[in-house]
Amino acid sequence: MRYRALGGTGIEVSTHCLGTMMFGFVANRDHDECARIIHTALDAGVNFVDTADMYSAGESEEIVGKALAGRRDEVVLATKVHFPMGEGRNRGGNSRRWIVMAVEDSLRRLRTDWIDLYQVHRPDHTTDVEETLGVLGDLVREGKIRAFGCSTFPAEQIAESHHVAERRGLPRFRTEQPPYSLLARGVEASVLPTCQRYGMGVLTWSPLASGFLTGRIRKGGPIDLSSGRARITPARFDPAIPENQVKLDAVERLIELADDLGCTLPELATAFPLAHPAVTSVIIGPRTPAQLEASLKGASLVLDDAALDRIDEIVPPGVNLYQPDGAWRPPSLTDPALRRRPLGDRPAA
Repeated sequence: MRYRALGGTGIEVSTHCLGTMMFGFVANRDHDECARIIHTALDAGVNFVDTADMYSAGESEEIVGKALAGRRDEVVLATKVHFPMGEGRNRGGNSRRWIVMAVEDSLRRLRTDWIDLYQVHRPDHTTDVEETLGVLGDLVREGKIRAFGCSTFPAEQIAESHHVAERRGLPRFRTEQPPYSLLARGVEASVLPTCQRYGMGVLTWSPLASGFLTGRIRKGGPIDLSSGRARITPARFDPAIPENQVKLDAVERLIELADDLGCTLPELATAFPLAHPAVTSVIIGPRTPAQLEASLKGASLVLDDAALDRIDEIVPPGVNLYQPDGAWRPPSLTDPALRRRPLGDRPAA
């Protein structure tokens, strides 16, 4: 396993980061098996583990905390805050009030005194970024976190956060965690160059494109819409939808490329983000030991320029063939009221 510096933090992390979104009631309920997955990854040289408070409503953090008993110092531990945790108001978002509460909950579940990388899971248009940077800086000074970053932020908000930090004398986001895969290359246009401009570390998620790059979903083959991710978001997988046919066509061409390279499609998919100079680490999120083994097996795959040129022909740089599940969409697109003047103010005369 190779290691890279995480932005300008001085922290060295493995180029594979173990993601734990599949741990807990959402996917793998067997805590002992999840612990074995973590231990196997650590024994293989992975020193970077990523979780979030909202994964299985905190259960993922609890599993990680138990599994790291006695090995905490070996691990660069990352978690996230933003999504609602429980019923009631003010139990989510990026406010000082919530972050101060949420970090204590995460520390308790993780059974640790500090978090190496604390990430803001999504933007929050109701909270000034100055408020968020201020409380995160306080947590660094208190020793509860070592560094902090953002996740799935658009380039303009990353840039704004750095300008605010500079103007107000506040610590800045040191990392970004965007979705990035062979089928979703949109972040190449501005997010990744912006991260490079500000010297940020980048850990990417969803390299297998929500399952489309596992090799199990093929053009003309049966697609089970009653289980797994397909059950939750059937529109992402329904072959009757033209956009999905575009993805399936690309998958067939990528499988052909993988065959020519002598690797599997998942190995190709996981190696691809690491070829970009902005990317520090790619998050692999196994649900089973077999899936982890497959990911680790492909860790030594090198994509030369000829292979990357063929990928560019299949999915052009900067192009998304689909909108990644969970990718942030600005309120200006999701709230019609922000795009429509009051009725009486619409006529030209």
